[in-house]
Parts: sequence; C-alpha cells; structure tokens
Amino acid sequence: MRAFIGGLLTLVMSAVLIGVLGTSASAACETPWGSLPKGSLGDYSEGPLERVRTGRQACYDRLVIEVDGSGYGHRTEYVDEVVQEGSGKPVPLRGGAKLRVIVQAATAPGFPATASNLADVTGYTTFRQVAGAGSFESQTTIGVGVRARLPFRAFTLPREGGGTRLVVDVAHTW
Repeated sequence: MRAFIGGLLTLVMSAVLIGVLGTSASAACETPWGSLPKGSLGDYSEGPLERVRTGRQACYDRLVIEVDGSGYGHRTEYVDEVVQEGSGKPVPLRGGAKLRVIVQAATAPGFPATASNLADVTGYTTFRQVAGAGSFESQTTIGVGVRARLPFRAFTLPREGGGTRLVVDVAHTW
C-alpha cells in the first residue's frame, strides 16, 4: 500500500511540475513586438554589407546582417511581394508571409546579393527561406519567407572589430 501511495504521489508531483514548467516556458515567450514596420530609411553606411547569418532561439528565429559601417538606415516590414532592387522583379519566397529587410548599404565584393538561399533555414520554426533581392545604388534588400505573419523586432548592435549588426527576430507564435 505504501509503495502504491508513494508511486501515486510521485506521479502527481511530476504532473504538477511539468504543468508549472510548461506555463513558465510559454510565459517566457511573450513577444509584444507586433507586426508593423520597424526602422527608418535615411543615411547610408560608409562600409558594405558583408554577411548574413541566422540562428534559432527558444521563442524566435533570428536573422543577423553584418555591415562594416554604422549609422545606416534600415526598414523591416511585411509586404505582399518582395521585389529585386533595380529591376522590380518579384523574388519567390517560401512561406505564408513575406518580410522585406532593406539595409542602406552596398554589398561587399563577392556577396551573393541575389542568391535564392542566403542562409540554410532547414528545420527552423518560423523561417522558411532567406533570399537576396539585390543591391542597387547602395541599398540592399533581403527577403525572408516566414511561416505566417508573426510579431518581429529589428534593432542594431555594435559588431566586434567595428561596424554594426542589424538583428531581426521573428517570434514562433503570437
């Protein structure tokens, strides 16, 4: 009888802990960022856009754009269609929503500005594709195919060794 009660108590306590931890984890993922445009266009970077990389976090997928300069304009917004710089041709993107990221910086020599896959996002929760939409007159556009129109934020951070990183986080859920 004692073994039965002890086992039952262990089972109940485990269920309670799982419930508490599950609630805590989901509460930690609150992302009040909204889905309206972020950033503004204006100044151009003195240095080029050099690299694009991505990462997966517990609550969001992250796009990082590294620029060898600072004080540049940038704008991130959901659009019906991402188009190539200069030509206006549509950039096909996988996913239910399209996020356009404009960085007022030219690309570094050898940067694949029109590559259909700038980063491998296979297995990501939110990102479906990161594609280059070209660079024209010191302005570069990147298209991000997203699972759905989810909250996002965009901000800059200093880069080790000089320059800046534009960071775009897109939440996994509302």
